[in-house]
Amino acid sequence: MVRALLDAPDDFEGWRKAARGFALAGVKPGAIAWQVRGEADDLFATDAPPPPAGAAAFSVPRPFVELAESAILHRDPERFGLLYALLIAVRARPGMMEDRADPLLRRVEQLAKAVRRDIHKMRAFVRFREVEDDGGSRFVAWFEPDHHIVRANAGFFVRRFASMRWSILTPELSIHWDGETLTEGPGATRGDAPAKDPVEDIWKGYYAAIFNPARLKVGAMLSEMPRKYWRNLPEAALIPGLVAGAQGREAAMIAASPAPPARPGNAATAWAALREEAMGCTRCPLYLDATQTVFGEGPLDAPLVFIGEQPGDQEDLAGRPFVGPAGQLFDRALEEAGIDRGRAYVTNAVKHFKHERRGKRRIHQTPETPEINACRWWLTQEIDLLRPRLVVALGATAARALLGKAVTIGKTRGSPIALESGAEGWVTVHPSFLLRLPDPARKAEERARFVEELRTIGERAKALA
Repeated sequence: MVRALLDAPDDFEGWRKAARGFALAGVKPGAIAWQVRGEADDLFATDAPPPPAGAAAFSVPRPFVELAESAILHRDPERFGLLYALLIAVRARPGMMEDRADPLLRRVEQLAKAVRRDIHKMRAFVRFREVEDDGGSRFVAWFEPDHHIVRANAGFFVRRFASMRWSILTPELSIHWDGETLTEGPGATRGDAPAKDPVEDIWKGYYAAIFNPARLKVGAMLSEMPRKYWRNLPEAALIPGLVAGAQGREAAMIAASPAPPARPGNAATAWAALREEAMGCTRCPLYLDATQTVFGEGPLDAPLVFIGEQPGDQEDLAGRPFVGPAGQLFDRALEEAGIDRGRAYVTNAVKHFKHERRGKRRIHQTPETPEINACRWWLTQEIDLLRPRLVVALGATAARALLGKAVTIGKTRGSPIALESGAEGWVTVHPSFLLRLPDPARKAEERARFVEELRTIGERAKALA
């Protein structure tokens, strides 16, 4: 076992230099003990052998470097070894960075995604409080990152608050800006940060005044602003009371407002603008390999909305949802259940085709939670615009997107679910589930059950109308 000593948990340049030397010396991934200076030492590790004389330098694809710069900031103690193993694999197979199905690459990408999310949360939820010191006004904030992102995020705050004197305190590291120079300091405690400043009461009054109960979606709010960050936000103290009184305030607003005149075409205009915006979506990496965004389609006054998982190969090429084999089975099942597809709106939880290539074929891959969450924004906008009476999730991915959490199809199918939008939700299987069943008897049984569920859903939609 050879030792690699890094100066800090986010020491990317140190890792890159060491990894390059190990690779040139032919050191295998499992033979390295990666350590951060000041942390526990491996007593059995020895210094690494030098690269062989005359060893040629080597390069790696730029996407690898960008991925490594993010993933190395993760708190996972195995990150250094994982990145080195990926480096060795990429040297042997440069095209590996395009293989989204590779388990090692997927694991490193998951680390990077978590880091990018943490960086976003720091930028969104740091709250400065004003204090006075010898130099005048200084703004101090407390934040608890999940990963080693403080140095990587410092440039953002310097650019955004260039004219302010500020400090951001975290448990492991503090950064300070005096208007000209950025410096670092040791970690701090929450007690080192000010608890309140005079501006907060004004801000809380403003926040309460602009809070719109009609647009409240608690699940979406908690997804974007988890409770762990509330203690850093002055307005968070108001949220429980505002949420509790939202229904009453919404009813009062409706009662006090005159009915607006009808404006034909507004929904169509808004939907067309939303679809046009979605065509350029880059909220997750799936757009890189897909042919196009596949948006929902159907009448905008449809009382019934069906949500699938994602476009398949044929949908990706055609730019329309549910036109492949699963869509054809779905059409036949709807017809048997007495539901006119022309009177329903059909869409997908994820708008881009996720797949892996096997020769000339593109093999479907199930979307992961970050991809579902990224695309949930579009789905929410669709449902808000359509205001359907009943929404049906076809399969686990669609159910997760609709309900904001993972559910078991067997436990949730067949019963109505109250949605935050005010519509009624239902969950059933995806038509592709029926296509994959190998046993003919089981397939016939499950298909009959699916048609019967659709019949119940159709009758329920009529009753709600």
